[in-house]
Amino acid sequence: METKPKVAIHTLGCKLNQAESELLARKFTEAGCTMANGEKADICVVNTCTVTHIADRKSRHLVRLLRRRNQGALIVATGCYVHRMPQALAQVGADLIVDNEQKPDLVKLIIDRCIPTAGLAVSGAGGIQRIRSFIKIQDGCSSACAYCVVPQVRRREYSLPVDEIVDMIKGRVADGYHEVVLTGTKIGTYNYEGIDLRHLLERILAETEVVRLHLSSLQPQEISPELLGLWLSPRLCRHFHLALQSGSDIVLKRMRRRYSIDDYMRAVSLIRQLVPAVAITTDIMVGFPGESDAEFEESYNFCRGMGFADIHVFAYSARPGTVAVGMQRQVRDKVKKERTLKMLELAQQATAEFAEKLLGRTTLILWENEVTPGSGVYSGLSDNYVRVFTQSYELLTNRLLPTKLLRVQEQGLWGKVIDED
Repeated sequence: METKPKVAIHTLGCKLNQAESELLARKFTEAGCTMANGEKADICVVNTCTVTHIADRKSRHLVRLLRRRNQGALIVATGCYVHRMPQALAQVGADLIVDNEQKPDLVKLIIDRCIPTAGLAVSGAGGIQRIRSFIKIQDGCSSACAYCVVPQVRRREYSLPVDEIVDMIKGRVADGYHEVVLTGTKIGTYNYEGIDLRHLLERILAETEVVRLHLSSLQPQEISPELLGLWLSPRLCRHFHLALQSGSDIVLKRMRRRYSIDDYMRAVSLIRQLVPAVAITTDIMVGFPGESDAEFEESYNFCRGMGFADIHVFAYSARPGTVAVGMQRQVRDKVKKERTLKMLELAQQATAEFAEKLLGRTTLILWENEVTPGSGVYSGLSDNYVRVFTQSYELLTNRLLPTKLLRVQEQGLWGKVIDED
């Protein structure tokens, strides 16, 4: 009897990688493969990240781990780390190396070249979990920030056709998805034949029935009253991830970011003015070359005063080929660690304070899965992307239900689902 090949896809890094992994999973199921829930599989694909040296290390570790736990499996490495250092993944056990340019053809490459030789069947379909779908609308970045390796591994900047995006979203809705996340390297620069991000969103809202539409990340210079006017629709998630990187103008200039602190404050003020109960989250880098104690404190104090819903904190990591590698006054690892810990404490405090403001409200939660199978404790997200938990003896997975937010707990809020009647 023929056996359907089991495929496991492991994704590291950004939402763009998640979108690309989701598309790979769809292509594998269309080719007749079954998606494996655990690590045991006939084909293991690692979609790698290279944004920091830690991401590099995690990518190598995962390939090595999968090689050890899946004897005889085909180990495939793809993504940004592969694009930059393919030999590093081959050395730790990857059988097939596929860079970002080849990634769209990865499934066909495996099916055509590898599966027939293994005698595996390619008929039927496997299952894909249908809760939240990530759709790539744009790729590539030409900004050349001083610290960033992304322009090296995602060189070509392009936007996907509007009709293609709309059709993909219609397909996801037909498949039972309630939420679509639009993602890319820099989605605020989306432009296809004169249609920018605002007009793309207008098309999606007018031509699809997607219940929740979420934007992955924007930059302050991409915020405008015209764009924010679309948030009059309750279908757009009230969550903006607005990149900051540093709360010091001097550091921002060294980073070659294209905005000032005043620009950032104006963008946040405009968002809060036009989008009630909005959650604004951000990224903060500590220990960028030349960052003095005074500049770090300036950045820390700026973040403390902004009322962020969450702060993603990471230490500067030297990336080969970037301008920052050759900068003077590199910050010592010990100092970076101290600053990271201090900023992480602030991030935890900011998240708790934002969650406190939501207590007593009733909001729609898109419920995902049980935290532990059989526990009856479910986890989900509000439209402003706060993690919520509840106890239920009914199946809640992929249901969008009104929920009263009762108390703050570790990792989010505890809520009670309100009877739909």
